[in-house]
Amino acid sequence: MHRRAAAPLATAAVTALTLAACGGPGAEEGDGDGPIPIGVISDLSGATADVGTPYSEGIRGYAEWLNEQGGIDGRELDLNLNDYAYDVARAEQLYSQYVNEGVVAVQGWGTGDTEALRQKVAQDELPFMSASYAETLVDPEESPYNFVVAATYSDQMRVALDWVASDSGGDGSVAVFHHDSPFGTAPVGDGEAYIEDNDLGLGYDSYAMPEGATDYVAQLNRAESAGAEYVVVQNVSSPAAMLATNIAQQNLDMTVVCLNWCADEQFIDLAGDAAEGHIMVQPFSPPSDPVEGHSEPADYLESQGESLEDKGLHYVQGWYTMHVMAEGIRHTIDSGQEVTGSNLRDALRSMDPVNTGEVTVPISFDADSHRGMEGTGIYQVDDGEMTTVERGVTP
Repeated sequence: MHRRAAAPLATAAVTALTLAACGGPGAEEGDGDGPIPIGVISDLSGATADVGTPYSEGIRGYAEWLNEQGGIDGRELDLNLNDYAYDVARAEQLYSQYVNEGVVAVQGWGTGDTEALRQKVAQDELPFMSASYAETLVDPEESPYNFVVAATYSDQMRVALDWVASDSGGDGSVAVFHHDSPFGTAPVGDGEAYIEDNDLGLGYDSYAMPEGATDYVAQLNRAESAGAEYVVVQNVSSPAAMLATNIAQQNLDMTVVCLNWCADEQFIDLAGDAAEGHIMVQPFSPPSDPVEGHSEPADYLESQGESLEDKGLHYVQGWYTMHVMAEGIRHTIDSGQEVTGSNLRDALRSMDPVNTGEVTVPISFDADSHRGMEGTGIYQVDDGEMTTVERGVTP
């Protein structure tokens, strides 16, 4: 089984990746030939730090790797990366700090903070990519500066429900266990609507997973009484692993279907034998299923005395989210434009699809949609590994 390297980033500001200092309020650091300042809001110590830490390390790793290659047309990425501990108020404080420092774009994290900042980033004309894949973020009329670099949570839910319908012969019953937050509830309503709109004939109920719970036996007993045979999980790895362990301990005949943030090696490591046979809907190919796009992060980590297998797929997610933003910056510079937020938004909408070497389906945006991709992989846990069932699956 995979074991993650336990090397959390500092919980205070991470040292900038270049020696250039950020400017004061109103500074336009992205102009000219200097470093390109980007703010990063990470969860390194809060409720989702188990997956937030490797994702954040992937963002930083990509920037360091790119700077070692000479940056973008000789210009380095200058990250200001801070821990917000999954606290929306802290995220808003950091965002204001970054605006005053003259950043040209922001990498964020959670659904609650991404939603809270959505109107601000539009007013400030700052492209914002985060690890929230809520469907509310993909409509440019509502969220003109948010870009979603994955299949949305709702598309992942739709793919999961299609799989359940096929696996059950169309008469299964689903219990959705979700994080008790905007992140957790994001796809729940869309899943119910998808069943109705497509006559899937599935039962469907949802159950919140309170933070700090020591088990989910009571919720599982209610789900069993309602006839649930499939448990779709919209949560991070640790509680999802506890849920799978509870299912095994109670000898319940239920198949877990993890969406993005528990579809990972951590879930397998923590759940152990209780993870076997369960299904994972994951837009990013895991290191256990190597593809061409894993080679650059793997080589970079090897040069640092680490391995991609230990860091895991959420490191890959952070790496390629930063890569997409960097490609937008590259397109801006190649077009002879100053690196400003509005020019970067236009570049992200107009550039060719980003090829990730099969880590994901190609990623692209346009003026009508900021949904970077629709396709996702489906994996199954087999002998402690994520094994491919199907790639590029769409609802």
